[in-house]
Amino acid sequence: MFKPGKLPLEFLEYLIKKYVRMDRRIIVGPGTGRDAAVIDLGSKYLVAKTDPVTLANRQAGWYLVNINANDIACMGAKPGWLIATLLLPESKTTGKMVEELFATISSACRKLDIALCGGHAEITRGIDRPLLVGAMFGEVEKERLVRGNACPGDDIILTKGIAIEGTAIIANEKEKYIRKKFSPSFVKRAKSFLENPGISIVKEALLANSTGAIKYMHDPTEGGLATGLYETARACNSGLIIEEEKIPVYPESSILCNTFGLDIMGTLASGALIIVSSPGNTQKILAALLKKKIPAAVVGKITDKKFGMKLKDRGGRLHKLKYFLRDEIIKIYGK
Repeated sequence: MFKPGKLPLEFLEYLIKKYVRMDRRIIVGPGTGRDAAVIDLGSKYLVAKTDPVTLANRQAGWYLVNINANDIACMGAKPGWLIATLLLPESKTTGKMVEELFATISSACRKLDIALCGGHAEITRGIDRPLLVGAMFGEVEKERLVRGNACPGDDIILTKGIAIEGTAIIANEKEKYIRKKFSPSFVKRAKSFLENPGISIVKEALLANSTGAIKYMHDPTEGGLATGLYETARACNSGLIIEEEKIPVYPESSILCNTFGLDIMGTLASGALIIVSSPGNTQKILAALLKKKIPAAVVGKITDKKFGMKLKDRGGRLHKLKYFLRDEIIKIYGK
């Protein structure tokens, strides 16, 4: 029996190989580290993505819009349209709850100039919280599509910091607990991580792609930065090496992950963006991000596939990069 979390990669790849049918108009199909599908519409590419929200509940609508929009933007496309499915728990669903979900979805869509163009809502037996599923669509000029064509020696850039989404969830889900341990200003700051620094990477992804210097982009989500890097290497058919001391971490994220015994490298990481570029273009990308006050740092290098996926710790020792089938955030629900 599988545990909650992602399916094992090897099993998922087996299923894709055995059951997925492609046609000549599909430019990018399903695969590890591929954020969205790409379909040739003639003059442009249609980029399509679906993702659920199963853990967060207070701001579930906000998460739904942003996590789907992020994946569209990682392919170089501007998110444009959302179709949403809302499965609502029997005996717990009220008109107020449903309206709040619609309001948060609408607000998030307006902020990113996305049209909510369809969907489905129902009261569902057998669930204890709302389960939301989004299907997002965007368009991109053919020459602007981001592909996974990295080479050994390419730089790995990371924007903002890690565990941003996880920090927001911990602060909101465990507010009563952390108020007993930390100052009101700390709690307020951590709760605001949803919007500041924010879980959206649409702005930085489109900005980085506008430089024409991007080789690959990926937003780490479930399983944290470590899993996102693992998926990056698989998508680029490469290895990689990451330097722990160069990974940007917000103090609130570090403190809350330590408080609940979470490995920060495996904690929900929406809000960060992995960018791969050739060394000659890295400064161009960093300068474009800095101009818009988006923090970013080079955290590692693409390597030959035979090297594997390694993390250099603060003492200079190399370790195999861990892959998290289950996100660390699950641990907070046991406390």
